[in-house]
This record gives sequence, C-alpha cells and structure tokens, in this order.
Amino acid sequence: MYILKFKFLLLFLYFLVLSHHSYSQDIPENLKGIVDSLLSKTPKDYQQIQTILAPFSNDSTALRYIEQISTTKKYLPGETYALIKLGNIYRELAIYPKALELYQKALERSTEADNIELRIYALNMLSTVYRRTDAIKSALDYSQEALELAETITEPNIELKKSITISLNSIGGIYQMLEQYDLAIEKYERSMTLQKESEDKQGLAISHQNLGECYEFQGKLEPALKNFRKALVYNEIIDSNRGKIICNYSIAHVYVHMGKVQEAITILENNLLKAISLSDQKIITTIYINLGWALIRLGDYDAAETNLESGLDLATSNEFNSEIAEANKFLSELWIKRDDYQKGMLYFKESRKYEERITNSLNLRYVNDMILRYESQIRANQLERLAEENESVRLKLKNNRTMLLIIGIFLILLVGILYILYRQNQLNAEKKLLTLEQSMLRSQMNPHFLFNSLNSIKLYIINNEKKNAVHYLNKFSKLVRKILEASSQREISLAEELETVALYMNIENIRFSNEINFVIEIKDEIDTHNIKIPSLILQPFLENALWHGLSSKDGAKNIDLVVKKGKSGFIEIIITDNGVGRDAAEKIKDGKFLKRKSVGIDITKERLANFSRDYENFFHVDIIDKFDDDTNAIGTQIVIYIPTI
Repeated sequence: MYILKFKFLLLFLYFLVLSHHSYSQDIPENLKGIVDSLLSKTPKDYQQIQTILAPFSNDSTALRYIEQISTTKKYLPGETYALIKLGNIYRELAIYPKALELYQKALERSTEADNIELRIYALNMLSTVYRRTDAIKSALDYSQEALELAETITEPNIELKKSITISLNSIGGIYQMLEQYDLAIEKYERSMTLQKESEDKQGLAISHQNLGECYEFQGKLEPALKNFRKALVYNEIIDSNRGKIICNYSIAHVYVHMGKVQEAITILENNLLKAISLSDQKIITTIYINLGWALIRLGDYDAAETNLESGLDLATSNEFNSEIAEANKFLSELWIKRDDYQKGMLYFKESRKYEERITNSLNLRYVNDMILRYESQIRANQLERLAEENESVRLKLKNNRTMLLIIGIFLILLVGILYILYRQNQLNAEKKLLTLEQSMLRSQMNPHFLFNSLNSIKLYIINNEKKNAVHYLNKFSKLVRKILEASSQREISLAEELETVALYMNIENIRFSNEINFVIEIKDEIDTHNIKIPSLILQPFLENALWHGLSSKDGAKNIDLVVKKGKSGFIEIIITDNGVGRDAAEKIKDGKFLKRKSVGIDITKERLANFSRDYENFFHVDIIDKFDDDTNAIGTQIVIYIPTI
C-alpha cells in the first residue's frame, strides 16, 4: 500500500522534472514560426487560435513558450489560450491546485481583453475543477456565470455553443451531486441537443456518460447501461483513452448491480493498468474502490481489502473527499462481513465524517438557494420572452383586425351557404325517396288489382264456393297487410319479400284460372333471412311478366324465380317467364284500346339506385330477351343483382 503511494509520488516528481527539463531545451524552429504568424494575425476567436496552435495544445513546453511570448507582446487572447490549455494538462493529472491557479489567471486575462468567448471557457474550466474537488458552491457560481454570459450572445458560434453545453453539463453535474436527478437529466438532454447540432462527439460522449450515471443512481440500470455504451462508442470515435476508461468502469459498476460480478472485475482489472499509464489519480482511485466493492460481492475479502486500502490511500493523499467517504463505506461493509463489528463501525464513522464534510448544511443551503434563484431566473426570462411575443402578436392582430373580421364574416357566410345547399340537397333526396315510396305503394295497391282481386273472390261467393272464397280472402287480407307493413320499412329480409310475392302470385292466379305455374327456388344454401333488400321490389317485375308476357300467350304459362350466389359478392334474383317476349307484348299493347301503363319497373330501378348509396357495390337490373334457335321469342328474363358486402 505504502509502496504504491511512493511509486505515484516518484511518477509525479518525474513528470515535474521532465517538464522543467524539456522547457529548458531550445524551442523548435517551426513553433517559433507559427507563433510569429499568430502574433502577426492576432486572432481573437478561440477557434481561429485553436486552428493555428492545435498541434501544441497538449505540449506543456510549447504552451509555456506561447504564454511567455504572448505576455511579452501583450497579446492577451494568446496568453489566455495557453493558460487554459496548461490548466487542462494539470486538471487531467488531478493536480487541481495548479489547474485552478492557471484557470484563474486565464479568467483575469480574458476579462482584461474583454473577450467573452475565452472568459466563458475559463469560467467553465474553473467550475469543472471545483466540481471534481466537491466545492459545490464555487462550481455552481462559475457555471451559472458562464451560462448567463453565453446566453447574452444572440447568435453564438460553434465554440460558444460548446461552452453552453459545458455549462449545462456542469450544472447538471451539480444537480446530480445533490441527488436532483430529474433536474440533472433535463440539463444533460438540453446540452445534447446543442451537441448534436454542432456534431460535438466529445460533448456527446460526456453527456451520455452523465445521463448513464443519473439513471444508475435512480436504479434504472438498462437506460444507464445503454448510455454508458453510447458514451463508449463516441470515445472510441474520438480516441479518448481517458473517456474509454471512465465508460468501462461505469459499465462494470452497472454489471455489479446486475449480478455480473466476474465480468465487472475483468473490465476493472484491464482498465486499472490503462489508468495507471495515464497517471490520472482520480480515475485510478475510483477503479481501486470499485474493484474492492466488486470483490466483496464475489466473496474475495482479502483482495477486496487490498484494493480498497489502495484506493483510500490515493484518495487521502489527493484529498478526494467523495472517494475517501466511499472507500470507508465499503471497508465498513467488508469488516462487518468478516464479523469484526468494531472495525466496521470505525470505518463507518470515518465515512460519515467525510460525507458530512462534503454536504455541510451551509454549503447545501447556499446551493439550494442558488438552484432556486437560477431556475427562477430562467422562468422569469422565459416569461419575459413570452410577454414580448404576446405583445408582438397583439399588435399584429390589432393591425389586421379589420381584415380578419372581413375574412371571418366571409367564412361564416360561406359556411352558411354551404350548409343551406347541403340541407336543400338532403331535403330533395328525402323528398325524392318519399315520392318513390308513395309511388311504389300506389303501384302495389293500384285500383285494378284491388278491384279484380275482390271481384274474383266475389265470384267464388256467387258460385257458392265458400271454401275457395275464404281461402283466397285470407290470402288477400294477408297480402294487403304485408304490403302495408313493408311500405313503412326501408328494407326487409329477402325471405319476407319472397313470402309477399308468393301471396301476390296466388291472388293474381285466380284471374288466370290457376294457369300460371309459379315456382320459387333457393340455391347454394342461401339464408334468405340474412339478406336485406328494399321492400316490395319484386312485385313490379312479376306483374309485368303476368300482364305483358303471359296474358296473351296460349298454352303453358310459367314463371320461375331463382335465388343464387353470383360473382363478386352479389346475390342474383332471376325471374324467368315463357311469355311472348317484349317486342310482341309491345305490339299487342299498341293494339289495345285501353293501354295498361307499367311504371312500377321504372320506380323500382330508381329505388334500387337510391338504396345503393349505403353499399360499396350497386344494385342493378338486367332485362334479357330469350329466343329459340330460330330467333323466335320464348320469354323474358329479369336478373336483379343484390350486393351483400
């Protein structure tokens, strides 16, 4: 344990000696030329400076030279840039006091130069270091100042957008430390929106990492693992070794929660060596502690103690208060599992001491006040913007009030006219339907039919054929009742319609001395009770067959009514007579003194067309003339197509 601490101390001293030695060497000629070019152009934007000095942004010797020359030439943006980049190097090595010193100096130079972009950058870096050292109050102060300053720029460039995302991530990190996870997630997601716009892969890696940590703290392991893996992908793309190590130990942390302890240990052991090669004390400390925790879960208490003690030593020497608290907490758990409750209690008390140091009441009160003030300010700004937008809208509405009023009146009139036309059309359709129904009823109950039917029954009575008279009188009364009932309904079943026309044919057959052979045939196992048709549509076709086709014919007189399945979802009703045909019937009618006008078929066709509006397919009627081989008329066939779908 102490040997490891000594090794890290030697590594740190070696780094300092190496830095001093390399700075004392001659500056490369190409760097001098680049710095001379920079000083001749004196750019103020961070991106312009970065474009020129990017090859030296991680070279402490080159950065010291740039700082020295910029100071001599009083080129404040160049001096600020060098100080910030030097601070980044010390920050990544967890040498936080030196990083703070450099960032504070950079903030002073950027303020002196009145360079908002570099000033925001310095504020964000200060916040990052304070957050890593658990100085929450200072971290929030600097992040908030950076964000408020950045949001004063109406059209921020790419670098300013990146600075805004850094501020949002920093504030989110503080909310996360205070266990305000929903607020933290809101800030991280807002940051990611800007990062996607500017294709900031490094920023996206950080935001996904932060989101994963929030979800893990909330116990949402699957979303946490998903975000850690996304962060790892982005770190692979930008080839950030530090980022990859952080993502991997975060994934291992989730694996321990999921019970995949051995997988977690393998990941942590592999990444510990990589972290040591980077000399990042914070990451090394975290991995030792996580490895110890995983080994406790595995039951390897000796290895767990070794790793936890190593992590505690590093945390103590570097004053990582959160890590000290966490290492003591796990050591307390370890000794309790070993049944040494005295040691367990000692480590527990030590853990509580550092937790209280981190979250002392004064600090928390100040931070919570800052959160409330910051969130209130955001809402106030939003309300102010909304008020301005509302005022603008009100003025526009006022200026266009007359035009809107005219348009409104025009639209009302147009809607009124369209409604009147629609209602008129609807009333006309209803009137037409009513007229058709009345005409249909008149055609069914025409005086000739009633008079002739009653005369036929009277003749039975006169001839003392009481049985026939009663039989046909019953049928006649039943037919009249059915016609009256059907006329009040828009549609009836095919079974009822067939029963009605059977009664009609029985009554009419009296006048034909029962010479008419009328047959109804149902094919294809059709259930006539489930087929709906307009009421009283078949009688006009049968009447036409009787009085125009068969009344003038000698010999056998047949009418066949067949119901069968047709194509494309239709039911076919086929009425076939063996009469004289339409041409002959027309000539006979012309020769008669009293012409019987047949309007029933035309009315029926109109009713069928009107009824079709409620169906996907149309009702329609085909009239077919039948001829023998010598082209002599042998009757007429009516085919009525009834849709069923």
